[in-house]
Amino acid sequence: MPGENLSRDEARERAALLSVDGYDVSLDVRSAVGEGEGGPRTFRSVTTIRFRCSEPGASSFADLIAPGVTAVTLNGKDLDPGEVFDGTRIVLEDLAAENELVVDAQCAYSRTGEGLHRFVDPEDGEVYLYTQYEPADSRRVFANFEQPDLKAPFRFEVQAPKGWTVWSNGTGEQADGVWRFAETKPISTYITCVVAGPYHYVTDSYSRTFPDGTTLDIPLGAMCRKGLAPYFDADDVFLVTKQGLDFFHEHFDYPYPFGKYDQAFVPEYNLGAMENPGLVTFREEYIFRGKVTQASYEARANVILHEMAHMWFGDLVTMVWWDDLWLKESFADFMGTFANVGATRFENAWTTFANRRKAWAYRADQLPSTHPITADIRDLQDAKLNFDGITYAKGASVLKQLVAYVGQDAFLEGARRYFKRNAYGNTRLGDLLSVLAETSGRDMSAWARKWLQTAGVNSLTPQVLLAADGRIAELAVVQEAAESHPELRPHRVAIGLYGRTAEGALERYARVEADVDGPRTVIAELAGAEAPELVLVNDDDLTYCKIRFDDTSLATLRDHLGALTDPLARALCWSALWNLTRDALLPARDFVGLVLRFAGRESDIGVLQMLQAWAESALVHYVAPAWRETAERLLSEGALRELRQAEPGSEHQLAWARFFASTASDGSDFQLLQELLAGTTTIDGLDVDQELRWAFLEPLAAHGAADESALAAELARDDTASGKRHQVRCLAARPSAAVKAQAWAQVVESEALSNALVEATIAGFAQPSQRDLLTPYAEKYFQVIARVWEDRSIQIGMDVVRGLYPSYQDSPQTLEATDAWLAAHADAPPALRRLVLEARDDLARALRGQECDAAAITG
Repeated sequence: MPGENLSRDEARERAALLSVDGYDVSLDVRSAVGEGEGGPRTFRSVTTIRFRCSEPGASSFADLIAPGVTAVTLNGKDLDPGEVFDGTRIVLEDLAAENELVVDAQCAYSRTGEGLHRFVDPEDGEVYLYTQYEPADSRRVFANFEQPDLKAPFRFEVQAPKGWTVWSNGTGEQADGVWRFAETKPISTYITCVVAGPYHYVTDSYSRTFPDGTTLDIPLGAMCRKGLAPYFDADDVFLVTKQGLDFFHEHFDYPYPFGKYDQAFVPEYNLGAMENPGLVTFREEYIFRGKVTQASYEARANVILHEMAHMWFGDLVTMVWWDDLWLKESFADFMGTFANVGATRFENAWTTFANRRKAWAYRADQLPSTHPITADIRDLQDAKLNFDGITYAKGASVLKQLVAYVGQDAFLEGARRYFKRNAYGNTRLGDLLSVLAETSGRDMSAWARKWLQTAGVNSLTPQVLLAADGRIAELAVVQEAAESHPELRPHRVAIGLYGRTAEGALERYARVEADVDGPRTVIAELAGAEAPELVLVNDDDLTYCKIRFDDTSLATLRDHLGALTDPLARALCWSALWNLTRDALLPARDFVGLVLRFAGRESDIGVLQMLQAWAESALVHYVAPAWRETAERLLSEGALRELRQAEPGSEHQLAWARFFASTASDGSDFQLLQELLAGTTTIDGLDVDQELRWAFLEPLAAHGAADESALAAELARDDTASGKRHQVRCLAARPSAAVKAQAWAQVVESEALSNALVEATIAGFAQPSQRDLLTPYAEKYFQVIARVWEDRSIQIGMDVVRGLYPSYQDSPQTLEATDAWLAAHADAPPALRRLVLEARDDLARALRGQECDAAAITG
């Protein structure tokens, strides 16, 4: 991987020297089918690049990662590939003012989801291809200048096997087995795209007439593997797509600029989705093979709208370098929820955002690797790791705060001016701040310094002083920050006062919006108000902060959390309680108790599923080891009780069924799961479909109650790509030393598995119930990670370093081993050290949580 890295300084130098007029890329992927020869399976890639050089006579380089190069021609002169190509770069010397580079290469199909990924469907043997590039993997498919600020128009042509269909960013036509695509607008290399194979393809159309009388017609398409076609609800995908296009046209005042709008759901995808203009790619898990809750449909809609927002934020206007990744990802994350609430049936999506997305941000912002939203990205490895909770969820949260700060109208008018001034260009932070300053009249530089250029999360705690008459004499908000990131920020917040009604409901009776700044802010407007039972700072979730509670409020939540009637307020309180647990300020057993007592009353299915995930995390990481078995039993008993009480056929019933399986802890639990699988026992309304069958089988396999033959029989029942991933995970989950040794070898010592099967194997290997069985692998982990990072692709390296960290060996000895590795590998790649530091921090946090929980017994 180090030879593949590109530094920011190199990119700056090249951008100052070169400008690109256009690409012609010809791919021959007929080799994707049939028997492969020895060595990597390859395809022919011929690229012609027309570019200018501001300093004739200067030298530069093009990017290409390929097993071999047949020919290189620069300005009509043949160059020796052995001299100019080193496996990652092509040296270009003595450049003219105007240049033409032609590279004929043999590029490798990918099995890691990077570059041109080749997938063979085990169900029918069909081959499917798709590309995935961000941040810098288009160079695995064609020669180019791989950096976002060297935009250019692209023309693609693809020679494909007979019977295939091929798609790219532009519209295509086929003649004599060759697909030729219309030239794109100027775009960056990382958002070019090719999808090819016998995909199931559905079409629709979108039309909009603008106030000036012009009409925009957009052909719509959606595709998936043939094996998933029976489950493909393309009508709902198109519905959300059209709602999103209407919403963004109305708010952005800039017509969708990229012609058609295809959406491809592809196998073995590493990401949620990718915003390639005209051809968005998604992980195929967004096509649901079994019954799922509305939270899954909401999440899919959010992703569709997130990627659509990128057509403007990211594709039309692109950051110069990955430092300003937030200019596209933070905006798309915010706009995904903004549009979901404003345009679709998911009107409560801000509740999901507050409960789920911000939890991701809070975790990331407290890691040692936290960084400002505008990050310092030295190279491509840094860029790869910066697709994180800071860039996405914190950035979106800060934009929500910005909307409250400048006003929605000023914010959207700023976006409209930003698009018109910078269309098809590249921007930096200042370009956006300048238009927002124009439209809002606010000093955006000071706001940016506080919110975008510093790291860390503030906590806000109410202080309530009561007068003799029992009313509020003074209510203040105390702001605190971690010593490592001491910045105190200006917050626009809503403060809600809550009390119980005569019927016992906990409801808001007063609310004010205020600017909180500095260590302590008095909220004068609330003086004289009736004494509250609950003070909710950041009511309505306007800012990005950790909410804390005064003693009275915390006591109210312990007894009456389920009586809180407002779904968003309830979600905010749950999130705050989880942050207290993670910060070792609330014993994990108390959080588990709150879930057992109140989660059954939770109406919002997305919040319920998040609570279940947090409760399981509390069990695995934060509960004192001596109480772990008791907590597991209490959770499984509570889950079964709620499962039996849930409305038959409801999504709540499904959520509790899955949670019961994940917490099953003894013989009676396993017997019930087996009987549900066999059909000898039923629960009214619960449809044990194929996906739920696999959810039941994993805990059975992990506890030795489902052997290899049972898993083979299930695969025969579900002989599909999805079934194979489930089976691989279940096989690796079995409680056997031989099984663990085999799984370890398959992931660490071999490259035979695809990215999806690596992920499944790691998930099965690392079972929290098998701590003793996994003990030998703690030492092995530190012996191999440097080699894995050097030898494997960055995606597989990230999967191994994150997924195999011995977090279940939760002891000070594991921390010491981690520190020893860090001390001995001070010169390791910064991205690798970052991953290890993050894992160490999670473990240290878990140990503090366990100490807090243990103290609750003796305290």
